[in-house]
Amino acid sequence: MKLLQRIINLATEDDSYVLDFFSGSASTAHAVIQQNLEDNGTRKFIMVQIPEETDAKSNARKAGFRTICEIGKERIRRAGKKIKEDSPLTTQELDTGFRVFKCDSSNMKDVYYNPAEYEPSLFTSLEDNIKEDRTSEDLLFQVMLDLGVLLSSKIEETTIAGKKVFNVEDNYLIACFDDNVTEEAITEIAKQKPYYFVMRDSSMANDSVATNFEQIFAAYSPDTVRKVL
Repeated sequence: MKLLQRIINLATEDDSYVLDFFSGSASTAHAVIQQNLEDNGTRKFIMVQIPEETDAKSNARKAGFRTICEIGKERIRRAGKKIKEDSPLTTQELDTGFRVFKCDSSNMKDVYYNPAEYEPSLFTSLEDNIKEDRTSEDLLFQVMLDLGVLLSSKIEETTIAGKKVFNVEDNYLIACFDDNVTEEAITEIAKQKPYYFVMRDSSMANDSVATNFEQIFAAYSPDTVRKVL
Protein backbone atom coordinates (compact mmCIF):
# COMPACT_ATOMS: atom_id res chain seq x y z
CA MET A 1 0.00 0.00 0.00
CA LYS A 2 2.92 2.37 0.75
CA LEU A 3 4.26 1.86 -2.78
CA LEU A 4 0.85 2.70 -4.26
CA GLN A 5 0.65 5.81 -2.11
CA ARG A 6 4.11 6.88 -3.26
CA ILE A 7 3.11 6.43 -6.92
CA ILE A 8 -0.07 8.46 -6.33
CA ASN A 9 1.94 11.19 -4.65
CA LEU A 10 4.36 11.43 -7.59
CA ALA A 11 1.95 10.93 -10.49
CA THR A 12 -1.16 12.94 -9.54
CA GLU A 13 -2.30 16.41 -8.66
CA ASP A 14 -4.14 16.86 -5.38
CA ASP A 15 -7.52 16.91 -7.20
CA SER A 16 -6.89 14.07 -9.68
CA TYR A 17 -9.08 11.06 -10.44
CA VAL A 18 -7.31 7.74 -9.85
CA LEU A 19 -8.64 4.81 -11.92
CA ASP A 20 -7.79 1.18 -11.17
CA PHE A 21 -9.24 -1.32 -13.65
CA PHE A 22 -8.11 -4.31 -11.55
CA SER A 23 -9.18 -3.16 -8.12
CA GLY A 24 -8.91 -6.47 -6.25
CA SER A 25 -9.13 -5.67 -2.55
CA ALA A 26 -9.13 -1.90 -3.30
CA SER A 27 -5.59 -1.17 -2.12
CA THR A 28 -5.50 1.79 -4.51
CA ALA A 29 -8.56 3.34 -2.91
CA HIS A 30 -6.96 2.92 0.52
CA ALA A 31 -3.80 4.62 -0.75
CA VAL A 32 -5.77 7.53 -2.22
CA ILE A 33 -7.56 8.18 1.06
CA GLN A 34 -4.28 8.04 3.00
CA GLN A 35 -2.55 10.41 0.57
CA ASN A 36 -5.44 12.86 0.74
CA LEU A 37 -5.02 12.90 4.51
CA GLU A 38 -1.32 13.62 4.29
CA ASP A 39 -1.42 16.47 1.76
CA ASN A 40 -5.02 17.73 2.17
CA GLY A 41 -5.84 16.49 -1.32
CA THR A 42 -9.29 15.93 -2.78
CA ARG A 43 -8.44 13.07 -5.13
CA LYS A 44 -11.25 10.73 -6.12
CA PHE A 45 -10.90 7.06 -6.95
CA ILE A 46 -12.71 4.80 -9.42
CA MET A 47 -12.26 1.10 -8.70
CA VAL A 48 -13.32 -1.45 -11.33
CA GLN A 49 -13.59 -5.15 -10.52
CA ILE A 50 -15.58 -8.02 -11.99
CA PRO A 51 -17.59 -9.88 -9.32
CA GLU A 52 -15.22 -12.86 -9.28
CA GLU A 53 -16.22 -15.37 -6.62
CA THR A 54 -13.81 -16.18 -3.81
CA ASP A 55 -12.61 -19.73 -3.39
CA ALA A 56 -15.15 -21.79 -1.46
CA LYS A 57 -12.45 -22.93 0.98
CA SER A 58 -10.73 -19.57 1.40
CA ASN A 59 -10.63 -17.49 4.57
CA ALA A 60 -12.43 -14.74 2.69
CA ARG A 61 -15.41 -16.99 1.97
CA LYS A 62 -15.41 -18.19 5.57
CA ALA A 63 -15.54 -14.54 6.63
CA GLY A 64 -18.64 -14.01 4.51
CA PHE A 65 -17.11 -12.46 1.37
CA ARG A 66 -18.61 -14.22 -1.64
CA THR A 67 -16.89 -12.05 -4.26
CA ILE A 68 -13.71 -10.00 -4.55
CA CYS A 69 -15.90 -6.90 -4.91
CA GLU A 70 -17.29 -7.46 -1.42
CA ILE A 71 -13.76 -7.61 -0.03
CA GLY A 72 -12.89 -4.32 -1.72
CA LYS A 73 -15.98 -2.54 -0.42
CA GLU A 74 -15.35 -3.67 3.13
CA ARG A 75 -11.69 -2.67 2.94
CA ILE A 76 -12.57 0.87 1.87
CA ARG A 77 -15.05 1.13 4.75
CA ARG A 78 -12.54 -0.13 7.30
CA ALA A 79 -9.67 1.95 5.91
CA GLY A 80 -11.70 5.15 6.09
CA LYS A 81 -12.91 4.35 9.60
CA LYS A 82 -9.42 3.54 10.90
CA ILE A 83 -7.82 6.61 9.35
CA LYS A 84 -10.41 8.82 11.05
CA GLU A 85 -10.04 7.00 14.36
CA ASP A 86 -6.24 7.34 14.26
CA SER A 87 -6.31 11.08 13.46
CA PRO A 88 -9.62 12.48 14.75
CA LEU A 89 -8.41 16.10 14.85
CA THR A 90 -7.03 16.23 11.30
CA THR A 91 -9.71 14.22 9.51
CA GLN A 92 -12.75 16.42 10.13
CA GLU A 93 -13.06 17.29 6.42
CA LEU A 94 -11.58 14.09 4.97
CA ASP A 95 -14.03 12.46 2.56
CA THR A 96 -13.96 8.68 2.95
CA GLY A 97 -17.33 8.02 1.34
CA PHE A 98 -17.89 6.06 -1.86
CA ARG A 99 -20.70 4.75 -4.06
CA VAL A 100 -21.00 1.30 -5.59
CA PHE A 101 -22.36 0.73 -9.10
CA LYS A 102 -22.74 -2.37 -11.20
CA CYS A 103 -23.28 -2.81 -14.93
CA ASP A 104 -26.86 -3.69 -15.79
CA SER A 105 -29.39 -3.47 -18.58
CA SER A 106 -31.50 -0.38 -19.20
CA ASN A 107 -34.19 0.59 -16.70
CA MET A 108 -36.61 0.94 -19.60
CA LYS A 109 -38.75 -1.87 -20.96
CA ASP A 110 -38.38 -3.13 -24.52
CA VAL A 111 -41.65 -2.17 -26.18
CA TYR A 112 -41.13 -3.31 -29.75
CA TYR A 113 -44.22 -5.10 -31.04
CA ASN A 114 -45.73 -5.52 -34.45
CA PRO A 115 -49.48 -4.90 -34.90
CA ALA A 116 -50.31 -8.60 -35.03
CA GLU A 117 -49.02 -9.03 -31.48
CA TYR A 118 -51.37 -6.49 -29.88
CA GLU A 119 -54.10 -7.84 -27.63
CA PRO A 120 -56.09 -6.19 -24.82
CA SER A 121 -53.80 -7.46 -22.04
CA LEU A 122 -50.79 -5.86 -23.70
CA PHE A 123 -52.03 -2.31 -23.13
CA THR A 124 -51.94 -2.77 -19.36
CA SER A 125 -48.32 -3.90 -19.48
CA LEU A 126 -47.40 -0.78 -21.46
CA GLU A 127 -48.89 1.69 -18.98
CA ASP A 128 -45.47 2.04 -17.39
CA ASN A 129 -42.34 1.91 -19.55
CA ILE A 130 -39.98 1.25 -16.62
CA LYS A 131 -39.05 -2.25 -15.51
CA GLU A 132 -40.86 -3.36 -12.35
CA ASP A 133 -37.74 -4.34 -10.39
CA ARG A 134 -36.03 -0.93 -10.65
CA THR A 135 -35.71 1.35 -7.64
CA SER A 136 -35.89 5.13 -7.46
CA GLU A 137 -32.11 5.16 -7.02
CA ASP A 138 -31.69 3.15 -10.24
CA LEU A 139 -33.70 5.76 -12.12
CA LEU A 140 -31.87 8.66 -10.50
CA PHE A 141 -28.44 7.44 -11.56
CA GLN A 142 -29.66 6.73 -15.08
CA VAL A 143 -30.92 10.30 -15.29
CA MET A 144 -27.63 11.64 -13.92
CA LEU A 145 -25.72 9.74 -16.61
CA ASP A 146 -28.12 10.95 -19.32
CA LEU A 147 -27.70 14.57 -18.22
CA GLY A 148 -23.95 14.41 -17.71
CA VAL A 149 -24.15 14.91 -13.94
CA LEU A 150 -21.18 13.44 -12.06
CA LEU A 151 -22.09 10.26 -10.18
CA SER A 152 -20.02 11.59 -7.27
CA SER A 153 -22.28 14.64 -6.93
CA LYS A 154 -23.87 15.46 -3.59
CA ILE A 155 -27.32 13.89 -3.27
CA GLU A 156 -29.82 14.78 -0.56
CA GLU A 157 -33.05 12.87 -0.01
CA THR A 158 -35.97 14.97 1.22
CA THR A 159 -39.74 14.69 1.50
CA ILE A 160 -42.09 17.11 -0.25
CA ALA A 161 -45.85 16.75 0.13
CA GLY A 162 -45.31 13.21 1.35
CA LYS A 163 -43.17 12.17 -1.65
CA LYS A 164 -39.50 11.16 -1.71
CA VAL A 165 -37.48 13.70 -3.64
CA PHE A 166 -33.80 13.63 -4.63
CA ASN A 167 -31.93 16.94 -4.68
CA VAL A 168 -28.61 16.76 -6.54
CA GLU A 169 -25.97 19.46 -6.11
CA ASP A 170 -28.21 22.03 -4.38
CA ASN A 171 -31.11 22.19 -6.87
CA TYR A 172 -29.10 21.52 -10.00
CA LEU A 173 -31.25 18.43 -10.46
CA ILE A 174 -34.41 17.50 -8.57
CA ALA A 175 -36.08 14.15 -9.24
CA CYS A 176 -39.19 12.43 -7.91
CA PHE A 177 -40.17 8.90 -8.94
CA ASP A 178 -42.90 8.14 -6.38
CA ASP A 179 -46.44 7.24 -7.40
CA ASN A 180 -49.43 9.62 -7.15
CA VAL A 181 -47.46 12.87 -7.27
CA THR A 182 -49.88 15.74 -6.69
CA GLU A 183 -50.03 19.34 -7.90
CA GLU A 184 -48.97 20.38 -4.39
CA ALA A 185 -45.74 18.40 -4.72
CA ILE A 186 -45.06 19.72 -8.23
CA THR A 187 -45.67 23.29 -7.06
CA GLU A 188 -43.30 23.00 -4.09
CA ILE A 189 -40.59 21.51 -6.31
CA ALA A 190 -41.05 24.25 -8.93
CA LYS A 191 -40.67 26.90 -6.22
CA GLN A 192 -37.15 25.60 -5.56
CA LYS A 193 -36.24 26.55 -9.16
CA PRO A 194 -34.09 23.55 -10.11
CA TYR A 195 -32.08 23.61 -13.30
CA TYR A 196 -33.43 20.13 -14.16
CA PHE A 197 -36.55 18.38 -12.90
CA VAL A 198 -37.29 14.73 -13.72
CA MET A 199 -40.24 12.48 -12.89
CA ARG A 200 -42.04 9.42 -14.26
CA ASP A 201 -44.96 9.95 -16.59
CA SER A 202 -46.89 7.31 -14.65
CA SER A 203 -46.20 9.13 -11.36
CA MET A 204 -48.73 11.88 -11.94
CA ALA A 205 -51.66 11.40 -9.59
CA ASN A 206 -54.34 12.20 -12.18
CA ASP A 207 -55.04 13.88 -15.51
CA SER A 208 -55.28 17.27 -13.80
CA VAL A 209 -51.65 17.04 -12.69
CA ALA A 210 -50.58 16.07 -16.19
CA THR A 211 -52.55 18.96 -17.67
CA ASN A 212 -51.21 21.57 -15.25
CA PHE A 213 -47.62 20.33 -15.04
CA GLU A 214 -46.21 22.76 -17.60
CA GLN A 215 -48.32 25.66 -16.32
CA ILE A 216 -47.04 25.19 -12.78
CA PHE A 217 -43.43 25.38 -13.90
CA ALA A 218 -44.18 28.27 -16.24
CA ALA A 219 -45.51 30.19 -13.25
CA TYR A 220 -42.79 29.41 -10.70
CA SER A 221 -39.68 28.32 -12.61
CA PRO A 222 -39.99 28.79 -16.38
CA ASP A 223 -36.28 28.16 -16.98
CA THR A 224 -36.29 24.70 -15.43
CA VAL A 225 -35.58 21.96 -17.96
CA ARG A 226 -38.32 19.35 -17.45
CA LYS A 227 -37.92 15.69 -18.35
CA VAL A 228 -40.58 12.99 -18.01
CA LEU A 229 -39.58 9.33 -18.23
